[in-house]
Amino acid sequence: MTSAGNRPVRIGLQLQPQHADYATIRRTASEAENLGVDIVFNWDHFYPLFGEPEGQHFECWTMLGAWAESTSRVEIGALVTCNSYRNPELLADMARTVDHISGGRLILGIGSGWFEKDYEEYGYEFGTAGGRLDDLGEALPRIESRWSKLNPAPTRKIPVLIGGGGEKKTLKFVAKHADIWHGFGDPEVVERKVAVLDQHCADLGRDPAEIERSVGVQSDDPAELGAKLLDLGVTTFTIGASGPDYDLDRLKTWIAWRDKING
Repeated sequence: MTSAGNRPVRIGLQLQPQHADYATIRRTASEAENLGVDIVFNWDHFYPLFGEPEGQHFECWTMLGAWAESTSRVEIGALVTCNSYRNPELLADMARTVDHISGGRLILGIGSGWFEKDYEEYGYEFGTAGGRLDDLGEALPRIESRWSKLNPAPTRKIPVLIGGGGEKKTLKFVAKHADIWHGFGDPEVVERKVAVLDQHCADLGRDPAEIERSVGVQSDDPAELGAKLLDLGVTTFTIGASGPDYDLDRLKTWIAWRDKING
């Protein structure tokens, strides 16, 4: 089991860009920043994931470019970018550009994709889960290679977050390419995933402590759940909020818990 070590606890908000007008989304991102959140994520879909399936929705990366200008402190990123929707070299350039606009605050969150409606409506080949994972495995080194060729270069080593819990492929990609792993589940599930990730790191000769552990949480009482996840090396906790109104009460509770833990 990997210890959290000296890594501080961080709190993220996944500001889901569904069922709301953009003015409300922008205002909520600013409110979250003012509350002291560490990261504001959106997601990379073209339709709502729940609620009215044809409800209001906005695109991910153009929004990140706008957030790069409308925020000043928080890190920003997608939780997560769908690898299928953009050529890897283009995505690398987009990430580099948002990195510069934001003054070095971008996290490149990426995953293999899963929401079939997005693919069908926008003309992408859905294929199979295994095929999409293979595509992600091919894209990651291409993204890294393109960053090394861009002029100007990124402002920093852009952190790569890989989302998913697949034990044979996804967690192996995390061990090889990621700075942050993002998963879901109760502590028992997370404990298994962390053990698998640690073994992949050992196989590759990488120190697993280099990889930040991030988990999506839904509890309104962080004390018990947070303590259990901290024991597993998780230090980043992300709360989701959906439109139209974006209730941030749960986020405030987790921020207060973070401040108590970090001292």
